[in-house]
Amino acid sequence: MGDISFFTESERTELFALYKQLIQSAGDSITRKDTRKLKMYLGQAAQNNSLQRNSFNMNPIIKDMQTSIIVSEEIGMKGACLLGIMLHEIVKNNLLSIDEVKTEFGEDVAGIIKGLVKTNELYAKSPAIETENFRNLLLSFAEDMRVILIMIADRVNIMRQIKEAENEEDRMKVANEAAYLYAPLAHKLGLYKLKSELEDLSLKYTQRETYYFIKDKLNQTKASRDKYIASFIEPIKKKVTEAGLKFDIKGRTKSIHSIWNKIQKQKTPFEGIYDLFAIRIIIDSEPEPAKEKQECWQVYSIVTDMYQPNPKRLRDWLSIPKSNGYESLHITVMGPEGKWVEVQIRTRRMDEIAERGLAAHWRYKGIKGESGLDEWLTSVREALENSDNDSMKVMDQFKMDLYEDEVFVFTPKGDLFKLAKGATVLDFAFHIHSKLGCKCIGAKVNGKNAQLKQKLNSGDQVEIMTSNAQTPKQDWLNIVTTSKARTKIRQALKEMVARQHDFAKETLERKFKNRKMEYDEAVMMRLIKRLGFKTVTDFYQNIANETLDVNDILDKYIEQQKRESDVREEVTYRSAEEYNLQTPVDDTRSKEDVLVIDQNLKGLEFKLARCCNPIYGDDVFGFVSVSGGIKIHRQDCPNAGQMRERFGYRIVKARWAGKSQGTQYPITLRVVGHDDIGIVTNITSIISKENDISLRSIGIDSNDGLFSGTLTIMVGDTGRLEALIKKLRTVKGIKQVTRG
Repeated sequence: MGDISFFTESERTELFALYKQLIQSAGDSITRKDTRKLKMYLGQAAQNNSLQRNSFNMNPIIKDMQTSIIVSEEIGMKGACLLGIMLHEIVKNNLLSIDEVKTEFGEDVAGIIKGLVKTNELYAKSPAIETENFRNLLLSFAEDMRVILIMIADRVNIMRQIKEAENEEDRMKVANEAAYLYAPLAHKLGLYKLKSELEDLSLKYTQRETYYFIKDKLNQTKASRDKYIASFIEPIKKKVTEAGLKFDIKGRTKSIHSIWNKIQKQKTPFEGIYDLFAIRIIIDSEPEPAKEKQECWQVYSIVTDMYQPNPKRLRDWLSIPKSNGYESLHITVMGPEGKWVEVQIRTRRMDEIAERGLAAHWRYKGIKGESGLDEWLTSVREALENSDNDSMKVMDQFKMDLYEDEVFVFTPKGDLFKLAKGATVLDFAFHIHSKLGCKCIGAKVNGKNAQLKQKLNSGDQVEIMTSNAQTPKQDWLNIVTTSKARTKIRQALKEMVARQHDFAKETLERKFKNRKMEYDEAVMMRLIKRLGFKTVTDFYQNIANETLDVNDILDKYIEQQKRESDVREEVTYRSAEEYNLQTPVDDTRSKEDVLVIDQNLKGLEFKLARCCNPIYGDDVFGFVSVSGGIKIHRQDCPNAGQMRERFGYRIVKARWAGKSQGTQYPITLRVVGHDDIGIVTNITSIISKENDISLRSIGIDSNDGLFSGTLTIMVGDTGRLEALIKKLRTVKGIKQVTRG
């Protein structure tokens, strides 16, 4: 397949092995005719050397073949999806048009390629940097569920292939994206196995020491863990076999990433984590809902008769499955030696859905969608398409929604609705209809009156109460927890503000006419600015709220006109004076150290983060805050890991440019040593002798012959700081000097 120069010798060997595996895996979902055409187009592309390798030097044909095998074997999608993956690079490089694909391979293949090409184009614009671009990326995902599944498979493939020594910057970018976007998406779509793999690989690349520390610990405790699992399983095996059920039972060690999360949440060392594994019982049951449930509960009864269950830890996803189709029964029981053990009970069909997610659910159900996920995708589309919404808030809410658990509530008529855990009465009202939400004044939950902010629990029966006099309030945004409700409330508030704005403006213009005054928009804008309003909307909002009196505004308008016409020279002078007052600030800014943000952008507004106090010379990155400003953090900031994992799309590149211009930065130094006479004098003496370094404050605490001191100094760059730390460490009696 193709010219030898396009493939290395090892790649050619791998290519033929992968091709054989793919054809075998695809089975009859791809016809021989389509296979021949696919080979022809890939061969032409390889001969022309038209397909580009990525930044990891991965051969595009081999990479797409590996992704196709993951999609086929680990997700379970065949046919059109596999052809779409293999052909999309050819279409992307204009070797084949979408119309030609339609003619040769059909509408379905063309649709998938369109989604993949669009997604790749957005990737070329660095989605992790541009929030608006990230919004568009998610929107293209939301158009076709299969594109999401293919992109998750592609990311798993890349994460498996990239070597630790290659292209460090791109590797970190890919690993961070896996953690903040693809792993949560895989979780939402029920691809739990791939989700765990993405999280583990991301941890391996971003926090190498942590990953290998936990991995080594797991290897060290494997023998004792296996012994415990065997002793726990043995009596269950015997009883379930006696009940006449066919089944598999196995112990499964939890992922490295989930163990790391437990260590952080519980603030305990590895040895303090007891639930390092779960027991999974998979029953070979006929795929008949009633029989499946009956046999799962039968096994539950056997396990809980043998081991004491914790009723608070029962999770029943048999009666009401998750939106992604996940069905299982989870219980935690007290095993031998007083250890808590999680047991998962499910059938073979349920296990395949749990492993392969949505695609397996489609296969069993014989449908191309699952209502819960369709609703979620619709709400994602609505939030993303509404240009009024703040991009950053939408991204944050989208990220939170991916990991949300669910509650199930009923209407008085018995209709069942699934909502995110923590949803309130007001969320439920907006979930049913936005008009109902806007008029909601409360509800009856299980027959009792409930406030808008009351959180709902699974099984609640909810009747929404409304009033025509009710209108959405700003504080409702603090009550609701779902993205759908937030989007609808913001929309309604904006519409209300717009109506009030128009009414206030009409009132003001009418007053102008009554007093036979000419309305000059430019003069009014200058007056609004002089009155201290940041936006025109705020000004008119104050008129609508009757905080500002219209007659007072007219008097101030006349005064403004008089100032501008009669005292123009004085105003000009004042303006220049005001300008000159700001000039030193501008001069200082030009003399400040230059920080280059993102793709060589200079002059952007930024603040230095207080959590790590970066200074000139530090390796830094930018973090886009909700208000839109950029905060600069050190690469080794204690919060850096959490920011990258949870809000990777807000991270921007940053670096210091040129030479230090003499800007002074506050730095905290922590000093520990023996409480010797004169040690403080020696420290202050060294600092006072340093050029361009000044001591701002010092705090000393002495205990049992040791002292610990906190110094706040003003310093220009890391070079001077490191030189000072080196000198302080030479002072007799000082044991440790560290930067705060």
